[in-house]
Amino acid sequence: MNRDRGNPGESHICPGGDSCLNLQEILKLREEIKQLAAIVRTDELTGLFNFRYFSQALSLEMERTRRSGQPTCLMMCDLDNFKDINDIHGHEVGNLILAHVSSLLRKAIRRLDIPCRYGGEEFAVVLPNTTLQQGIKFADRLRQVLENSPLRTSELVLDNQASFGVDVYARGDQLSEKGFVERVDGYLYLAKEQGRNRVCHPDSVPD
Repeated sequence: MNRDRGNPGESHICPGGDSCLNLQEILKLREEIKQLAAIVRTDELTGLFNFRYFSQALSLEMERTRRSGQPTCLMMCDLDNFKDINDIHGHEVGNLILAHVSSLLRKAIRRLDIPCRYGGEEFAVVLPNTTLQQGIKFADRLRQVLENSPLRTSELVLDNQASFGVDVYARGDQLSEKGFVERVDGYLYLAKEQGRNRVCHPDSVPD
């Protein structure tokens, strides 16, 4: 015997045909699942995506490049002299710096960009459909934003400076995800070696 499917105006109907007696509980559970999913992929301190999500997102964008030919740019950023800040002012102040920089980073990116905390004081941003030159300009603009936006507390004014590495993954490249990250990380450390507070990339390496 067919059961009454409820009024046509009801907005939530069970897949089996009956009106859901526990609809509110089901909706609550769905919302909790969404919140848990966000927690799993988010760094608690900065609110940016975490390393695990970074790896997944970069892999997907690199696959998109192989299929569509649209370039994927990767920017990696490491705060300069961060250990000194922790040693002199303590880890709580260091955490304030990380949160402050993360806020500036979120304001600087486009909606399609993927900002991540790579680990410690190192950040990474996956820039879909972005050329090398566009990625370099973005990194240098962010470098200037950080430099001109010191952290101000009731007791301290702390400058922010960072070193950047940038490279692009284009159609025809054979690098793995790990190899691409290592290449960009190499440019980051080149920026450190050349004096910090700068952006390094393939065009900045002498022949």
